[in-house]
Amino acid sequence: MTRLFDPSESPRLFATPIGVDFCSALIKGLDDRLAGQPPEAIARVEIHVANARLQRRIQTLYAERGAGFLPRIRPVTALGDLADLAGVPPSISPLRLRLLLAEQIGRLIDRTPDLAPRTALYDLSDSLADLMAEMFEEEVTPEMVRDLDVAGHSDHWARAQAFVTAITSYFAEEAALTPEARAARVTDRLIRQWQVAPPDHPVIVAGSTGSRGATLRLMEAVARLPQGAVILPGIDRDMPAAIWHRLLEGRQGQGLAGEDHPQFRLAKVASVMGLDPAQVPDWADGVPPVNAARNAAVSLALRPAPVTDQWRDEGPGLPDLQHAFGAVTLLEAPSPQVEAGAIALRLRKAVADGQRAALVSPDRVLTRQVAAALDRWRITPDDSAGVPLDQTVAGRFLRLVAEVFTGPITAELLIAILSNPMCHSGADRGPHLRLMREFELGGLRGKSGFPTPTTLADWVERLKSEQQAEARAWADWVCDTLLAPQVEGEQSFARHAERHIALAEVLAQGRTGETTGELYLQEAGREIAKLAADLRAEGDAGGAMSARDYADMFGGLISDRQVREGLRPHAQVLIWGTQEARVQGADLVILAGLNEGTWPAAPEADPWLNRALRAEAGLRLPDRVIGLSAHDFQQAIAAPEVWLSRARRDAETDTVPARWLNRLTNLLGGASDMSAEVLAQMRHRGEAWIALAEALASPTPEQMDGARPAPRPAPAPPAPARPRSLSVTQIEKLIRDPYEIYARKVLRLKPLDPLRPQPDAAVRGTVLHDVLNRFVEDTRAGLPMDAAERLLAIADAVLEDQAPWPAARRLWRARLARIVPHFLRTEGERRGFAEPWLMETRAEWAVPGTAMTLRGTADRIDRLPDGRVAIYDYKTGQVPTPEQERAFNKQLWIEALMAENGAFDRQDTPAEVARIAYLGLGASPATVAYDPTPSDLTEVREGLQRLLAYFAEAGTGYTSRRAVFEARYTRDFDHLARYGEWDETEKARVQPVGRDDG
Repeated sequence: MTRLFDPSESPRLFATPIGVDFCSALIKGLDDRLAGQPPEAIARVEIHVANARLQRRIQTLYAERGAGFLPRIRPVTALGDLADLAGVPPSISPLRLRLLLAEQIGRLIDRTPDLAPRTALYDLSDSLADLMAEMFEEEVTPEMVRDLDVAGHSDHWARAQAFVTAITSYFAEEAALTPEARAARVTDRLIRQWQVAPPDHPVIVAGSTGSRGATLRLMEAVARLPQGAVILPGIDRDMPAAIWHRLLEGRQGQGLAGEDHPQFRLAKVASVMGLDPAQVPDWADGVPPVNAARNAAVSLALRPAPVTDQWRDEGPGLPDLQHAFGAVTLLEAPSPQVEAGAIALRLRKAVADGQRAALVSPDRVLTRQVAAALDRWRITPDDSAGVPLDQTVAGRFLRLVAEVFTGPITAELLIAILSNPMCHSGADRGPHLRLMREFELGGLRGKSGFPTPTTLADWVERLKSEQQAEARAWADWVCDTLLAPQVEGEQSFARHAERHIALAEVLAQGRTGETTGELYLQEAGREIAKLAADLRAEGDAGGAMSARDYADMFGGLISDRQVREGLRPHAQVLIWGTQEARVQGADLVILAGLNEGTWPAAPEADPWLNRALRAEAGLRLPDRVIGLSAHDFQQAIAAPEVWLSRARRDAETDTVPARWLNRLTNLLGGASDMSAEVLAQMRHRGEAWIALAEALASPTPEQMDGARPAPRPAPAPPAPARPRSLSVTQIEKLIRDPYEIYARKVLRLKPLDPLRPQPDAAVRGTVLHDVLNRFVEDTRAGLPMDAAERLLAIADAVLEDQAPWPAARRLWRARLARIVPHFLRTEGERRGFAEPWLMETRAEWAVPGTAMTLRGTADRIDRLPDGRVAIYDYKTGQVPTPEQERAFNKQLWIEALMAENGAFDRQDTPAEVARIAYLGLGASPATVAYDPTPSDLTEVREGLQRLLAYFAEAGTGYTSRRAVFEARYTRDFDHLARYGEWDETEKARVQPVGRDDG
């Protein structure tokens, strides 16, 4: 029989000190107690560890020792396997539980819509499942929640209390067991079984702090077994007994005086067992901490707030601070980017020095930045967290496909699905991508934001005849898979899941494929396959819901799953979460992201019970999570070499140091001159690495020579390449931003139309022009008595036809209704001056004395009885000022020249222009009119000829942003001109471009 312990009347509780490798100490303690017993004796020892990570770590250490017997090692949750499970049914899956809760929560939201939006269904069901798990573990019943006094709280908590009480059915004896309920029931049965027939072999619980009620009850039972023991990790041997006792004086609120103290959970375990936490013995003898002096200083820094006056008494006497913090670096970077760069540099040095280095941080954004920085040296760190499944290519594909059923498919969604690497991965992906790009550019951009089968059919018809067969087959496949009519109304979750997965598989297979392509390949694909199997197996538990609710639910489900990519990471460069760091060691430990809100993380909002109600019910408070994080920090800072890293500022504001780091720096900064010098040295070491990171991120003089800022461009193409035709509106652009004319007319570039047209000023102007033109056409005979009603009726019809944005339609109609009185009043004056003649009339005019032809469209031309004309231009924005007219805006004046030369369609003979006018129809409607004289028009024509002749010269450059209206706005071709590397104060550099070969 294997024996580890002598008989004892009191529970056996041991601990390993801060700064000791827990797994190594556990094995040494076992070796010491098994000395003199047969080699196979260890095989009868059962070790139940806190989690699977600790299990793997211990097994790895035993494997490194070579061949031999091993103890039976399993996570604490596996203790239930030892019990007589007769009559204890298997638990329902977490997915099924959340689907059942989501159906109940959905009904609650329907009754009280102000409780939460339906988009929060999954988040609420997930948080309620967590609350139920906590209630089972802490032995809190729905009746206890029902009896809480909510009189002094808001109505929200009363409604939440009523709903939590409504889940009583899950707590009934005959109810289907949740995983936590089953674990609690099995644990209690196991404890009763041990009271009758305790095991005759050693049973050890190691590495747990008893933060959950069921685990704490189990630990107490194991400690009282004849051959049982509990081993706590990371006990503070430097904390006085009085402080230990103070921690147990009830819940003392926030601050390091209650559950958020790093040693509170260990004190609680000892107290439950009736032991003095200050007297808990070490599990293994002869295993000293790495740096006892540092442990003592950190212990003092983390004393509870009411006794921080002890800093003044004990701080000056801290031993050997140079040794304690000689291997500690304090890095306070100006930004997260610099912090990540400095950490990457240190990890790179660790690789060169052969050190095992670990980055520990709960900030996943920061760890990803470090991983990206390490790629400079082709170092791939071993990241224990992996990637959320919804951030993988396959996961994004599944989320996009779920959106197909929620309503009319948008152009953005269509292209996002078709371009995803999973789509059409079964076969012929190359032709699929080519056809998709051709359709996007030729048939989708700038068209309706909601493509239909007609959209694809029209695109096919515009193609060349030899291209149509292939394109039509592809378009039919797209229509059949993505644009087919959808079933409206609510359906069961199982039906939603079935058609969702089926559509994803069809899209992955493609038009010509025979398999699901890459959808279920690689690690992410295999996790997707597991999720699909779970949805098929458990989907019947979900009730009826809309496609929108299903898409939101699926998004929550897939975001909860993690996947590790199948890379070959560097074995000595590790990225750990705080839990992984509890049980593993490294030569260098970098504690990063040490800012409040990150480490410790800000408490999550609880939609069911607030802090006061939780405390009254006996549930866990946010302080407990903070205390566990503090314990993680206290253990990690005890490593041989440590970095304490933070950024002084994030993307939005200045940051606050983590409370533990703040306490440590405050202690060292004021305890003594020696401690202040030690703190300064820690910061100096950090500043040196910050300087290196900033230098690495800054270009060298050699790089600067090869990458100087671009000059302000003024390209000068040869005369044959210069434009021979411009629109009237482009004359202003030629004056204000000649580079845009160069890009459009010489390089023949144009901005891509948006996938989904937006209700911008250009569209609004087009709509308003159409409304007014129709109104004028309908009322040529004269303004009717109901002119306002008729104008608004025309506006309704045009808006319905041309503005597929309900909100924009309402806003634009309201804006038009405000200007109708002004327009009709001035329209009467215009009708008295001249009769409407031409609407939206085109013109083309070869400018005399130049090689330029101007094109334009007049919004409206009225004719006077004597044959003269009046030209009007509708302005939905600001009407140009007289100064702008003289220098830039020549549109109406050039149209007047066109009319006097008979250039407009349906204009039989030249006509003298009696009036030109801008009809301002913006927020402040106004009419600005001019009665041009022959000398005015002559001056305009000569100025136009000089302008066109100037830009016809080969030595004239097309300057970028020569005189833009507002410099703060970017223009279509600023990126091509590399605006930002120069500004308007810099003189443009004329540079000949192209070949003068005609």
